Amino acid sequence: MGDQEVPWPALWGGFGGGEARDDDVPRVSGPRRWWAGPLDVEGLAVGAVVACGRAATALGRARGRVPCVMVDSADVAAAFDSFRHLRVDGREVVGFAPLSRFYATADSWVRFHANYAHHRRALLAALDVDPGLDDDTASVMVGAAARRERAEDLETRVRGAGGVAAALRTPQEWLAHEQGAAVASAPLVEERGGERPDGPVAPGGGGRALPDAGDGPMSGLRVLDLTRVIAGPTATRTLAALGADVLRVDPPGRPELLDQHLDTGFGKRSAEADLADPAVRSRLEELLEHADVLVSGYRPGALAGVGLGAEEVLGRHPHLVVAELSAWGWRGPWAHERGFDSIVQVASGIAHRYATSGPGGLRPGALPVQALDHAAGYLLAAAVMQALAHRAEHGGRAVRVSLARVAHELRGLPVPDGGARTLAVTTATVVSAYGPLVHVPPPLAVDGERLGYPGPPRPYGADDLIWR
Repeated sequence: MGDQEVPWPALWGGFGGGEARDDDVPRVSGPRRWWAGPLDVEGLAVGAVVACGRAATALGRARGRVPCVMVDSADVAAAFDSFRHLRVDGREVVGFAPLSRFYATADSWVRFHANYAHHRRALLAALDVDPGLDDDTASVMVGAAARRERAEDLETRVRGAGGVAAALRTPQEWLAHEQGAAVASAPLVEERGGERPDGPVAPGGGGRALPDAGDGPMSGLRVLDLTRVIAGPTATRTLAALGADVLRVDPPGRPELLDQHLDTGFGKRSAEADLADPAVRSRLEELLEHADVLVSGYRPGALAGVGLGAEEVLGRHPHLVVAELSAWGWRGPWAHERGFDSIVQVASGIAHRYATSGPGGLRPGALPVQALDHAAGYLLAAAVMQALAHRAEHGGRAVRVSLARVAHELRGLPVPDGGARTLAVTTATVVSAYGPLVHVPPPLAVDGERLGYPGPPRPYGADDLIWR
């Protein structure tokens, strides 16, 4: 079978359910299959990047400068594995923490996530394990505690303590679960607000015109980035590569993991600020007045308590595009739970699909890359650009993507034939405050040139709360 005999899936069509022009769809080259496995991870990955390229073209068209966007599937494969390819002053980066793994339980398996120190403390407190123990000893103690209980009981207990956990479920068990059913009923990209049945938005009603186009589809546009981990920062990193002025704000006291900051911080400025501080909130209001996009990646409802929920923000700043990302979606009993790509894989049946059998019985597996995170990031960036392309007519609006809904999309894709293969990886090197950074550029070519990032990650938290 040739590389292009099986078509790439068309994921999200665009603003309003497919208003983007067919000739805005980027041309895709490269192989159709390389990771292999029981799910079409390649289709999800390329489909999300194509949606992003399509939206970039639509935004460029709305601004009077239509870019020619192309996608090479080998570049997509490398970008979805960007963390593994990153080198910081010659060293490899640190991935999952020792306690972020599967543990056998009395009846099945459970996976914990303990990359962040506060999640590690919550996990150990829930299992009555001394948090002062070294990781190797703590892991033995966690394993012994896990074997005494049922997976779903552990899931409930750890979450109740503020930790992150998921019991292994089959795809069928997930669809029968109340949260799985809620996720399945939601659209891949949710959009709301901004439309007016009586025609274009009235003056002052949020229909702020776009500035003249510059070198990229997002040039001259400002993005306030309140995201963490991988998915949200991937979205804003992509918008920065396409020309946006991106200011990321993290809370003091719970810093982002350094290597994660370096992987997703290209092209952005980095600030720390306490959103609970009234003076900080006042400053953010000033930033939002002159911003075009607010992207948030906190659990649903978390920012509403400080007046930064989508509805509150759009009420004060109707010109904004407010983009939200969550683990489990916005409806169902788990909507407010913590979650990460690896955890969503376990609950949604993906880890069961990738399970292997051996002398000890079934052992759960994982996707070859953090595909839910990356796909969600590119889809969120696409939704932002499509909404901006229509802002003059419709005003601002809110767009949403969840990891669980991306997982549902992946499980539903037809799986093409083809085995695993090794693809060439193109990297670039930039000088940073942390030493030379070898990294993977964005997986888009614009007007015949591979897109690059406008600069290296800034020193973490070093920037002020100002626009350029």
